[in-house]
Amino acid sequence: MDQCNETQISDFILLGLSNDPSLQPVLFGVFLFMYLVAVLGNLLIILAVVSDRHLQTPMYFFLTNLSAVDIGFVSSIVPKMLQNIHTQSRLIPYACCVTQIYFVILFAVLDNLLLTVMAYDRFVAICHPLHYTVIMNPLRCGLLVTVSWLISALDSLTQILMLLRVSFCPRVEIPHFFCELNQMLQLACSDIFLNNVVMYMAALILGVGPFAGILFSYSKIVSTVRKIPSAQGKYKAFSTCVSHLSVVSLFYCTVLGVYLSSAATHSSHSTSTASVMYTVVTPMLNPFIYSLRNKDIKKALKSFFVKKLHKGQLTQG
Repeated sequence: MDQCNETQISDFILLGLSNDPSLQPVLFGVFLFMYLVAVLGNLLIILAVVSDRHLQTPMYFFLTNLSAVDIGFVSSIVPKMLQNIHTQSRLIPYACCVTQIYFVILFAVLDNLLLTVMAYDRFVAICHPLHYTVIMNPLRCGLLVTVSWLISALDSLTQILMLLRVSFCPRVEIPHFFCELNQMLQLACSDIFLNNVVMYMAALILGVGPFAGILFSYSKIVSTVRKIPSAQGKYKAFSTCVSHLSVVSLFYCTVLGVYLSSAATHSSHSTSTASVMYTVVTPMLNPFIYSLRNKDIKKALKSFFVKKLHKGQLTQG
């Protein structure tokens, strides 16, 4: 049996998406473009909400938090990937790898919890419209977001503390384009039974639990909307949920696609390719989903840039 050195290693090797040197410039350009679009799009959402007092509502408060989380999520993965492609180096220090795992878990869980909070907000708005302002008061909205952050941070910290007790063999290769907890645990030399228990328990509680909450909220929403007599009333009530439903579908379908592809093919390359969807593509598309169908955000952005342009012209004059 091969014996592995259980001394602490200093570096990991990220194998990335492709070994073909001719594809590296293409990958760099594509991921740089997607990263810039994701960051810029989410910043515009935050800018629109902050600059327009008409958007100071619970729904848009949660949306700004979701946009900030998406920026953090994509920024915890893509810059390091771009650096490795540019420098043609696949090394990532152990400390950087652990830090990346912490933030990836933090923002992924937070994304999930915020989508659940937004579903609850739509449930209250449609099922209890007369009590909406009382139930979704600023204090409760702030509390919901704060609790989401605390739960996510606690889960991330727990996973990292469990990871720090694991020993790895020297020159460990991670078949991924970022440090992912499950991939790292598969490369451990020491016993990881307890790590797997904690990881899967967290996934069950913080994955299935919020998803069940979203399903419950929308089951109540659909039940309430069906009781509205006019077709126009039904459309108006449900139209406020379309963007959120689209984002929820995109998030869960891409995450589910990653795990299904992993289970079906047992290929690390297929898993890492599928992971691009929920780590990069989803944060990039979310601003478009919310802005293209939302007249308020488009109006707020237009008003903001018109004011800035007018102010600039007055300054030059």
